[in-house]
Amino acid sequence: MSDLSDRNIRGYNDIVTPIKLFQKYPLTPKAEDTIRKSRTQLENILDGRDDRKFIIVGPCSIHDVGEAREYARRLKGLADKVQDRYVVVMRTYFEKPRTGRGWRGLVTDPDLNESADINKGLHLARQLLVYNAKSGLPSASELLDNHLPQYFSDTLAWAAVGARTVEPPTHRHMITGLSMPTGVKNARTGEIDIAIEALKIATRPSNFPGCNEYGVLKQVETRGNQYAHLILRGGTMNGPNYDANSVKAIQDQLRAAELSERIVIDCSHGNSSKDYKRQPMVFRDVMKQIADGNKNIVGLMLESNLEEGQQKIPADLTGFDRTKLKRGQSVTDGCIGWKATEELLLETL
Repeated sequence: MSDLSDRNIRGYNDIVTPIKLFQKYPLTPKAEDTIRKSRTQLENILDGRDDRKFIIVGPCSIHDVGEAREYARRLKGLADKVQDRYVVVMRTYFEKPRTGRGWRGLVTDPDLNESADINKGLHLARQLLVYNAKSGLPSASELLDNHLPQYFSDTLAWAAVGARTVEPPTHRHMITGLSMPTGVKNARTGEIDIAIEALKIATRPSNFPGCNEYGVLKQVETRGNQYAHLILRGGTMNGPNYDANSVKAIQDQLRAAELSERIVIDCSHGNSSKDYKRQPMVFRDVMKQIADGNKNIVGLMLESNLEEGQQKIPADLTGFDRTKLKRGQSVTDGCIGWKATEELLLETL
């Protein structure tokens, strides 16, 4: 190898291919039916053929698969109770889009200690997604690394591209090939035009380099994702955008751009001013807008965990013992607890 290449590379480690992971953790017929049925339900809601709303609810990030399974068991019971009004999808986020230092998620750092055992992370993530599908509970995730959709795409009912990755062309083109309805968030600042431009690309055919299920780099040719849609999450400059006036103005923008006016509203992040305790207030405001006649609000997002609040992984990992973490509490953004989650979904029946 020439000394002009890999000057800052310490080494290369093999990563399991998607096909190997499929074979180790296959979907059962019941699990396949869960994914197929839930995707159809979401598509029908986005098309206006189903009057229900969908709720993307779950931990800000998955850091303990055992705790996530317990949450999933509870959520499945709740989903069954509210199925006449909502299609409930569990938020299973495994990647965190860091612009600075911080924990990068279960896939990259499953042991929470910067050991970066990506193979372990991939195995744990797929195990949870298959577990959920087998139990009849659909899953949702944010897709960050452009190579990872191949590992999980058959197990997801819904996907998202976040506020930090809505602008890069690589993510916009990735959406065009995704097999599930995909939400596109407005930019961190709150700017909507960036998301509208992303949606224009996402819904059209595209070509880009990507890997197949064997991990081989290919030219990917896509049809475009007709179920890509906007997520409102507020912003650092423009503040919350869940209120009725903001929603109407944004739906007018979508209509002018000849895009679907169907939107999802994130009750966390900028819309809650980063205060998890404000999520129920946002949820109730949006539900009132729906009751008042805005049928183009098709879904909501909630950050929720077994226990409310958040805890931090220390910046200095010397002596860090993950077993000392509080069980069922987020290690990233603050979440509402299970009791508040259950009450919120049941009160609107």
